[in-house]
Amino acid sequence: MTLKLGLPKGSLQESSIQLFRRAGYEISVNPRSYFPTIDDPEMECMLIRAQEMARYVEDGILDAGLTGKDWILENEANVVEAADLIYAKQTFGKVRWVLAVPEKSPVQSVKDLQGKIIATELVGVTKRYLAQNGVKAKVEFSWGATEVKPPVLADAIVEVTETGSSLRANGLRIVETVLESNTKLIANTAAWDDPWKREKIGTLVMLLKGAIEAAGKVGLMLNVRRSDLESVLGVLPALKRPTISQLSDPEWVAVNTVIEEKTVREIIPRLKAANAQGIVEYPLNKIVM
Repeated sequence: MTLKLGLPKGSLQESSIQLFRRAGYEISVNPRSYFPTIDDPEMECMLIRAQEMARYVEDGILDAGLTGKDWILENEANVVEAADLIYAKQTFGKVRWVLAVPEKSPVQSVKDLQGKIIATELVGVTKRYLAQNGVKAKVEFSWGATEVKPPVLADAIVEVTETGSSLRANGLRIVETVLESNTKLIANTAAWDDPWKREKIGTLVMLLKGAIEAAGKVGLMLNVRRSDLESVLGVLPALKRPTISQLSDPEWVAVNTVIEEKTVREIIPRLKAANAQGIVEYPLNKIVM
């Protein structure tokens, strides 16, 4: 038996493959093929655009797949949301679909778009958002380069952004957020009801979440005399619970902890000043909670 898994083709492809690699799965992509190989004989992969993933999972062509909350809502797909996987193209965070207009536009809220034209790839969600706000406007599907359409081809756009830099570079101003989205691992309802496939999906979720949890963190090991232990623990982040182990010399203990990588350069000199010795920093692939 195999689990048929859809991987997002396009902007999320590389970050997804890197995430799987940190989770312990090696995926090889042939640029001429939509069927990557994975070093798990119980899994088969297929590259599918995130926009279409929910539909293929719902129809049972795929047992499971990675796509965004945005495209699940856009397709109004009946799928099982097995896990939130908070990562995006550039960052380990959520993305936003925002309503944006040219900097000099008089529009200050969605209410000001009555009778106007809005360009977006997320047509269904945008139409429902307008309806919720009692606004009637024309929503046109955008095939790409949406940021360049206002003000000539549209009065406003609904576009996805992580940082807002692309919108600003195109002279656009964010009016409000239409939807927050993140990657989800979804499953076909029949696959979810199958005990073997459900367990396989559960294992995959555990390992992927462990890889996400480890992002931006490193392990730190050090030795310290018992008499200096309190000073060393005072240097480490207050919310962390380091592991303390007895060494062969009863006067010494080993301390093992996980910290944010960006704090290492500040913490290591302070640990050294607190008489810590044998300080070792090591990378982490997964943290399974």
